[in-house]
Amino acid sequence: STMEETDREAVATAVQRVAGMLQRPDQLDKVEQYRRREARKKASVEARLKVPSLINLTSQVMSRTFNLTGNEELRKNYLHIAFREHLLTVFEYFKIVSFKLFKNNSHSCSVAFFPVLLLSFPEIVRETHDLIERGELLQAHRKLMDLECSRDNLMYEQYRMDSKNTHDMNLIHTYFGDMQKLSEELAKQLWMVVQRSLVTVRRDPTLLVSVVRIIDREEKIDRRMLDRKKQTGFIPPGRPKKWKEKMFNILERTVSTRIEGTQADTRESDKMWLVRHLEIIRKYVLDDLLVAKTLLDQCFPPHYDIFNRLLNMYHQALATRMQELAAEDLEANEIVSLLTWVLNTYNSVEMMGNSELSPEVDVNSLDPLLSQNVVDQLLSKYMSTLTSNIIGWLRKALETDKKDWIKETEPEADQDGYYQTTLPAIVFQMFEQNLQVAAQINEDLKTKVLLLCLQQMNSFLTRYKDEAQLYKEDHLRNRQYPQCYVQYMIAVINNCQTFKESIISLKRKYLKMEMEDTLSISHANMDATLDIIAKEGCSSLLDEVFMDLEPHLSELMTKKWLMGSNAVGTICVTVEDYFNDFAKIKKPYKKTMTLEAHRRVVVEYIRAIMLKRISFKNAEERKEGAERMIKEAEQFRFLFKKLAAGSGEDTEGLCDIIEAIAEVIKLTDPSLLYLEVSTLVSKYPDIRDDHIAALLTVRGDASRDMKQTIIETLDQGPSQPNPNYVPIFKEITVPTLTVPKLLK
Repeated sequence: STMEETDREAVATAVQRVAGMLQRPDQLDKVEQYRRREARKKASVEARLKVPSLINLTSQVMSRTFNLTGNEELRKNYLHIAFREHLLTVFEYFKIVSFKLFKNNSHSCSVAFFPVLLLSFPEIVRETHDLIERGELLQAHRKLMDLECSRDNLMYEQYRMDSKNTHDMNLIHTYFGDMQKLSEELAKQLWMVVQRSLVTVRRDPTLLVSVVRIIDREEKIDRRMLDRKKQTGFIPPGRPKKWKEKMFNILERTVSTRIEGTQADTRESDKMWLVRHLEIIRKYVLDDLLVAKTLLDQCFPPHYDIFNRLLNMYHQALATRMQELAAEDLEANEIVSLLTWVLNTYNSVEMMGNSELSPEVDVNSLDPLLSQNVVDQLLSKYMSTLTSNIIGWLRKALETDKKDWIKETEPEADQDGYYQTTLPAIVFQMFEQNLQVAAQINEDLKTKVLLLCLQQMNSFLTRYKDEAQLYKEDHLRNRQYPQCYVQYMIAVINNCQTFKESIISLKRKYLKMEMEDTLSISHANMDATLDIIAKEGCSSLLDEVFMDLEPHLSELMTKKWLMGSNAVGTICVTVEDYFNDFAKIKKPYKKTMTLEAHRRVVVEYIRAIMLKRISFKNAEERKEGAERMIKEAEQFRFLFKKLAAGSGEDTEGLCDIIEAIAEVIKLTDPSLLYLEVSTLVSKYPDIRDDHIAALLTVRGDASRDMKQTIIETLDQGPSQPNPNYVPIFKEITVPTLTVPKLLK
């Protein structure tokens, strides 16, 4: 409005006039004189215009007058009066302060600025506000400093003249009231820049430099004011501002928020939430620190030590975040992710160990993000979770495997055609995964996990053994079921070999040599258990064979046999048929199986002789029976040579026993009987008296006395067994009920 313009013009003219009057300190003495002169002039103008209290007219009336008359003369007169009114106001304020202040011109604010300031204070506040709005922060700060300096010096002088005069002090305070708001407005702008300093430094480094300069100037003023307070006890309102401290607090909050804000997911929304969270933190922190080192550092005075301060803030914020995460109810894999990150990633070249951060960042001097105590708690939680997980996994793996055992389809074979199930692969894959995970954390944990795996493996194998035994027992109750019993039992046997090899390779891969001893006992235990499982498996398979051979074995050494039954032919075909399946058994066990089958066939054959089912009537029958025995020994020899093909086993010796017995039966001259029997005994020293008695009974021509004599004389004879001979007769029992009858 015209009224406001007139007012502003009056203020400006008044300011210029006062500034002109008060150029030198000695002119300050005349302030009162000037004031009285201006008061007289004002009064005379008022009288001349006959407008006694024009000053008090409302702006509404004034503006109406101007608008109605458009009278330029009237406007000029109003301007003149308004100007004098303002002039009087200025002088009023000047009376407040002792003029010593201006005489003793030792202050930082220009003397001439005072009247200007006092009159145009609202104008300067508005300008400063505009500068802040436009982002011209340095200029705004300069004006603010001038304003504050003037106010502070006025207050200081008032304080020195009359420190108890709160009325005048408040008057100054009130007059400069808007200045506090300006300071807050400016600060708000500064903190916005500080908050975004890592972004600003890339886009507009000059802005950041300006902000830092402002903060640094404020620090200096703070120091000056505090020094003066020590000497005089006076400190202006709002001091010390502590903007540097605030800046660091804001940076600290920004860093914390930056790190907390990286968790995008929860476990419910994403199983990999923690891995992602940690990876984002790693990337952000590394990027921020690289920017801080290369760009930010140059925007701050060296004594701010900005990079190290920031490094510290990031480290603290990370430590806090890691402690929060450690306190959550983490799953085993999450504990591993957290510990791997804290113990390894943090100091690695992917983060704090990055070559571009050195030498400022020395990973060896960084404190750990988690205390050893917390790490130990996490590790122990991990180990106990892992233990129960492994027990659960192993149990489940065995349950799944057992379901396969009753399938009506054969098990799968490996590339060499050996039957197997997936059990060893599943178990060792699980061990392997957990060991690789543990290795990410440290050697010590890796060893602990290996020991745990093997320890659990040990008890697992005991369960495996029991399950195989139950499998066999179930089958014996109904031999038609399961349909592929033989094939799955072979797979169980082969798995033992795979387990053995896997344990060795696991130890080789994950165990340090010096730790070998701690495991040798448990390793030996496992090997022993596996051998028992395989041995019992093989033995149960042979039981299958011999259950099928039972009817044919019971035909041996009977009248029917002597008349020419084909029992042995059927026995050989049945054994060979089974061994077509047994070819799917892995080498070490298959070799044992062939040997054992050979041995058991021979044992059963000799047992048939010792059962005394037949007693030859004459030399003719003896010859016929003996020749049949020799021929059948040859059939067995041929069969087992074929079955053992390539295994390089010499099993000739077993069938020789049958032939040696045949020779005793075949003998035609009874006077040589003793000699023949003693040769037999010296070769096979485990033959007992009852065996010889049974043999002589089958022969059918030895009297009771002759038997007695031969048996008694034999006791003195020397024995010369073959060093490779494995006692066979001790397994063979002779029915005793008939012995007393024969010896009568």
